[in-house]
Order: sequence, then C-alpha cells, then structure tokens
Amino acid sequence: MSTNRNDSLNALRAKVVANGHASGTSIYVESAKGAMVWDVEGREYIDFAGGIAVMNVGHSHPKVVEAIKDQAEKLTHTCFMVMPYEPAVRLNEKLCQVTPGDFPKAALLLNSGAEAVENAVKIARYHTNRQGIICFEHAFHGRTLLTMTLTSKVKPYKFGFGPFAPEVYRMPYAYCYRCPFKMTYPDCGVACADYLKEFFVSHVAPEKTAAVIAEPVAGEGGFMVPPPEYFPKLAKICEENGILFIADEIQSGAGRTGKMFAMEHWNVAPDLMTVAKSIAAGMPLSAVVGKQEIMNSVHPFGVGGTYGGNPVSCRAALAVLEVFEEEDMLGKANALGGKLRERFDSWKSQYEIIGDVRGLGAMMALELVNDRETKEPAAEAAKALTGFCREKGLVLLSCGTFGNVIRVLMPFVITDEQLEKGLSIMEEGLASISK
Repeated sequence: MSTNRNDSLNALRAKVVANGHASGTSIYVESAKGAMVWDVEGREYIDFAGGIAVMNVGHSHPKVVEAIKDQAEKLTHTCFMVMPYEPAVRLNEKLCQVTPGDFPKAALLLNSGAEAVENAVKIARYHTNRQGIICFEHAFHGRTLLTMTLTSKVKPYKFGFGPFAPEVYRMPYAYCYRCPFKMTYPDCGVACADYLKEFFVSHVAPEKTAAVIAEPVAGEGGFMVPPPEYFPKLAKICEENGILFIADEIQSGAGRTGKMFAMEHWNVAPDLMTVAKSIAAGMPLSAVVGKQEIMNSVHPFGVGGTYGGNPVSCRAALAVLEVFEEEDMLGKANALGGKLRERFDSWKSQYEIIGDVRGLGAMMALELVNDRETKEPAAEAAKALTGFCREKGLVLLSCGTFGNVIRVLMPFVITDEQLEKGLSIMEEGLASISK
C-alpha cells in the first residue's frame, strides 16, 4: 500500500470531508509562489487556474504577505459593527476611487462573492421598493439560495437544492457563438439587448423590477464577451425604467480583462458592483460598491455580518491595490492577454476541435467542439485536455454551460518561461485529443 502524503490525505479526506465538497484534482498543495505551486510530494505545477481567478497578483506576493503578518500581530477581529478599525475605512475609500463612475460612492465589505451578490440584491430591492430581479442564461453568481437561483447551470450547482428564491427572471445572454436568436453580429443589431423591452411584456413588468444583474464577461458560463453595444443598451433601458444595473465583477474584476474592471471597456458605470476573488489575493473578502444614494438608502444595521471587512483581509486588499499601482499589473495583464490571443488564434487554425477563441485581456478561453458546423460541445475532450495537462505539470480549468470551454486564469506575474512551458503543454494536449 502506498504511503505517500497525497494518498494518506485522500484516505483521511474520504472519512472527514463532505462528499459534496469535491476537488477537481487530488493535488494537495504544500506551497505556492508567483505562478507556481508545489504539492506535498514536492511535485511542481504551473498554475493556469489561479485559485479560480483569485491570484492575479500571484501566490504569496511579498507585499501582501507582509501586510497580512503586520495586521495579524496588531488585530485580527473585533467585528466592524461593534468596534470599527482604520483598514476597513481605508479600503472602502480605495474601492470607491478605483471602481468606474465619477459620482459619489459608498461601499459595503463582506466575505464572499455570493454574499456580495446577495447584498447587492437586498440593497437594490430596498432602494427601489421593487422585488423582481432579472438575470441571464449561462450566469454564475454563487451557491447560496438566492445566488444559486440567479445561477443558470443546473448540475452541479442547483440540482436537488430547490425550491429556489422567488421573483427571479432569466433572459438570454449575448452568447454570439451560439446566438439564442439564431442571428449573426453585427447584422443582428444586438437584438439580445433590445429583447429586454419584450421581456418586460412577457415575464416581469419594469415597474416591478428592482435590478438587472449581469457578469460583464460570463465566467463559469464560458467566458462569453458581449458585443460592444450590448451593455450600453442594457444600461440605458434600465435607466429609462428606474431599474438598477448590477455588474457582477467578481471574476472579471481586479484587472483580469486588462482594465481594473471589465465594465470600463464599454464606458458603463453600473449602479452597483460586486467585487471579490483577486481583490484580496486569496483572503476572504468581497464588497458591494455603488452610487452613494443607493448604498446609503438602507437603514443602519440593515446590512453587515460578523466577519465582513475583517482587518487582515482589508490589509491584504489594500496591499493588492498598491501592487497594481506600483508594478503596473494592468500592463502585465494586457501584455499577457496579447500573447494568449495570438497563440490561441494560431491553434484555432491548426486544430479543428477549437470552435471559438474569445475573451478580453488575460481572461481568455477556447470553446471545444466535435464538429465546427454543428458546434456539438466537446465536453469529454475538455476533460481529457485538463487531465493531460495535469499529468504534465499544468493546472488548467474547464468551464461553460456545456462543460466544453477551456479557460486560463494564470497570475499576471507569470514569467515568459513559465508561460511558454504551460502553453506548450496545452498545445501538446490539443494535439493528443485531436488525433
């Protein structure tokens, strides 16, 4: 019987960890630095997953580690609702500065992306005195009762967990590769955005709708990037009807698309925005940031939580924002995105299994299909590719409603040598599954 640590941990896990809390790999990580991770057996892996878009500034960035250590020695918790502290106030100030929109803003600090979405919806309903929330097909907003209701994909996220939260309505998303209206951009005139007006007639009245919530780039749904006219149109329709527009920037934010927040690509300043993941480099922290009059409409103690805005997490986030300024993280993201786009486009011309290349900045993906004409999703091929890469020392993630999209979320600090090695493994895997 094997006695290596991975096997021992797997055996213990089978006894004590809930079966539903699964992992995509059995790699037990011992340490990580930059874009590299090492398991408990000393094996080395290039990280193209980034903890699912959490490590944009890299694993164990020295500035972040130092901030965490310094704060932990001073104070780890008092609860901001009982005895507040400066790091939380300073972080709120910075978030109000870096998020899009030149209007006065306020922020609410929380723990997770799902919690941020829940509170954005609560605030929108409170402010508008309306109940309806419009979300989209292919969306992912979390796993709590409300957020899994907003989430589109049934398995594994929603299956068996109903009934779901009421007053949530879902409309088609701008998935141009698989247009739900069977049209082609730009001749379509971005009909998917105009459809919101028809949606008001057949699904929920605008005067009963509190908010429309959307991911600027659909994350778990498959990294779909809408046409440039899409969000300006949606935001205008919302404004005309007194409906708040909520941008879920949890995966697309913190520089992943080459802008600090993806909505900046379309010059749209949402009424409310949710932020999490890479904003604190792995520490549990999220936020809702929005127009001051909306955020301040809720009565005192109407929102909050015991751990929201933990001081250690706040210091980590403040360090992340300093790293962005001092080390030109947006420049790194754009340079990385250019390299990925060039390489992925070249693969598409070589491998028929690649049906679509898409993304913004360093938020890039490949959609795999069994046939380019029928666009039949190649979910098994995607699974085979991630498995192949893992065996070769590359951690790679799939996603997509149909499980056939390969996404890359490597840290921006990845070296040219690490990037080239990882891309070479991916290409070797594509050649293998294309035989």
